[in-house]
Amino acid sequence: MSNDPLLELLSRKARFTHQELADLVSMDQDAVVSRIAAWEKDGTIRGYHAVIDFEAAGDTSVTAFIEVKVTPERGGGFDRLALRIARFEQVVSCYLASGGYDLMVVVEGGDLREVARFVSEKLSSLEGVLSTATHFRLKTYKESGFIFERGVTPERLAVTP
Repeated sequence: MSNDPLLELLSRKARFTHQELADLVSMDQDAVVSRIAAWEKDGTIRGYHAVIDFEAAGDTSVTAFIEVKVTPERGGGFDRLALRIARFEQVVSCYLASGGYDLMVVVEGGDLREVARFVSEKLSSLEGVLSTATHFRLKTYKESGFIFERGVTPERLAVTP
């Protein structure tokens, strides 16, 4: 979460108009435009995207979450290998993570075999990759703050002492 209310609003909904943002954070519209332009220029804002229910759109591709254990490099740690993995076109996201593995890699493919080929031919064969564990997304319930169930009334969670 950001300490900046303007950046926080943009991260939740990028389709606010500049005037709406200015009103919500009690700023002048020109100041909002200037700050957003500066964030885009310095790389704080990396891009904008829509959250799409691909199942509802008829997309049959698959998403895999791949745990990757790697050997850190002297003088570079995990960065060089992580960036090499991140550059593959199949990789949607790549994170350094804590726990029993080092990297969490999110991959998309046309089908299970395509993801399996990526893991066996490209990812696992990289020097420094010790092991992988692949998990496939079966159903999406929430992504980027959006609930994916349609026609379901949100329930209040019970409060217990």
